[in-house]
Amino acid sequence: MRGGILIAALLTAAAGATTAPPLTLEQQVKKAELIVRGTLGAAVSVKEGEVTYLAYPLTVAETITGDAARLPQNDGKPALFFLQGLADVPNLKTGQEVFALLYTAKLDSPLVGFNQGLYPVTDGKVLAGDAKTPITDPAKLRDAIRAALGSK
Repeated sequence: MRGGILIAALLTAAAGATTAPPLTLEQQVKKAELIVRGTLGAAVSVKEGEVTYLAYPLTVAETITGDAARLPQNDGKPALFFLQGLADVPNLKTGQEVFALLYTAKLDSPLVGFNQGLYPVTDGKVLAGDAKTPITDPAKLRDAIRAALGSK
């Protein structure tokens, strides 16, 4: 029993210390199983066995690639599941419109690149791309994603 507790503690510590190298938008697109534009709902705590997630309902307005039906469900609706207590989760707000580049399996985080694949739309603008060529127009972000999909 103590061995199981020790392993769980070590895994928790390792998960908290996990970082991922920065990925370009094109690299994120190539890793994504699903890319959507949608609106986040209020987070709810969901316990599955010994694991607790924060589930954010996601109202999908547009599917850019993939099948949104493959997302994990909460109360019969698509949701983004984040391991509760996970460090470095983006600041997610109820009612926030986002472009989300996602994995479809339940992991620590559904966002590609360990939380890199989320682009909030604020006041009609988004911030994506790199410092030399930032993308601020949501339509141009969609175009950049589609261009990267063409090279996938």
